[in-house]
Amino acid sequence: MEKDLRKSYLSFLKDGVRKRVDFRKTDQNRGLPPPPVEKPFPERATLVGLPKPGAWKGVGNIDLARAIAGRQSRRLYRKDSLTLDELSFLLWATQGIRQVLDAGHAYRTVPSAGCRHAFETYLCVLDVAGLEPAFYRYLPLEHQLLLEFREENAGQKLVEALYGQPYPRRAAVTFIWTVIPYRMEWRYGAASYKVLALDAGHVCQNLYLACEAIGAGTCAVAAYDQDAMDRLLRLDGEEEFTIYLAPVGRAKE
Repeated sequence: MEKDLRKSYLSFLKDGVRKRVDFRKTDQNRGLPPPPVEKPFPERATLVGLPKPGAWKGVGNIDLARAIAGRQSRRLYRKDSLTLDELSFLLWATQGIRQVLDAGHAYRTVPSAGCRHAFETYLCVLDVAGLEPAFYRYLPLEHQLLLEFREENAGQKLVEALYGQPYPRRAAVTFIWTVIPYRMEWRYGAASYKVLALDAGHVCQNLYLACEAIGAGTCAVAAYDQDAMDRLLRLDGEEEFTIYLAPVGRAKE
């Protein structure tokens, strides 16, 4: 790797940018309102209710130490459906809201720099009982699913966008996290990008541990064709784009 190229990549991991950013000029410090907690959706959109947090059927308690010890990347899944209760639990565990503070801030089940929570959760649903196979978006404020669109051969198209990695096609559902950078830029400006990457890790780790509680498995995916994934989700690739994925299915022993 060229020395200058390596230096530029490594600088992303360091926090030297904080010394170069004039935080007085961020939109937060200029008095501009924060972007909304949740991406808006049409009034006549098709919404799917989810079992409420704490009222899930078939989702038992698991010892935290056992969940941590059992956590591993699982790429092989049985041909068993997930239940809507289980999916609701996984969504709550990864992006659920504990308390709304105002239009631009909410405490969630995962940490985020400056309480900015810049991610949206999309789902490629292939085999969830009671749920039509399609692409959905999680609405954390309502704890509901928004039907985004139906896609023929969705599993195969997802595999193709992941450079041929086959396991999402065998999964019951694939979590696809996108990022809206301005949610973080509003507060941190150019110092946003390292913490966005860190925040993505927080979210996916919660998914790993939550999967252990329901006998499911997941595997984080960071290798994908950026343009293909953004096209598949109908994203502009600039103001919102794919950042991380994780297929989930009933784990094979």
